[in-house]
Amino acid sequence: QGQPLPPQLLAEVKREHARLMLVRDQLKALEQAQAAAQAAAMPAPMAKRRDQLQQLKALGPAFATTLVHEVFYKDFRNRREVASYCGLAPSPWQSGGIDREQGISKAGNRRARHKTIELAWLWLRHQPDSALSRWFRSRTENAGRRAKRVAIVALARKLIVALWRYLTSGLVPEEAVMKA
Repeated sequence: QGQPLPPQLLAEVKREHARLMLVRDQLKALEQAQAAAQAAAMPAPMAKRRDQLQQLKALGPAFATTLVHEVFYKDFRNRREVASYCGLAPSPWQSGGIDREQGISKAGNRRARHKTIELAWLWLRHQPDSALSRWFRSRTENAGRRAKRVAIVALARKLIVALWRYLTSGLVPEEAVMKA
């Protein structure tokens, strides 16, 4: 409003700013300590995979490290093995002339499946223009909550396979944005 702040309010704002700067410095020190501890404990190939994943927007250091430790520490031969390991493989049921999908098998790594589904939601938020995000939006345009929950699992399966391809062959997921 063009008037100077009262002295008490100005002093309070300065104290809050000082607290904020202290917390920011403490967080930075914690992040550096965690990064140093992880770098020392992680073998070189896994560190390379983690760094490669962090180049993609939507994947931070904690998430990339978790994915490398839970999924990408081992080598897979094909996309079906990746989805199966995460428990995201489809489980069809056939009897006579009846063919039904029973959903995902959930027979894989539970933590990897949960992180992959969480990553799918983050992918939609941070990579809205990617081909995978557009696929999800087209499938769930007029859908209800249940259909969106089913579709997010399908997106998670597609995403984990796309990340596996990115790590093994360097093929960036279609129209994905890399960090600057």
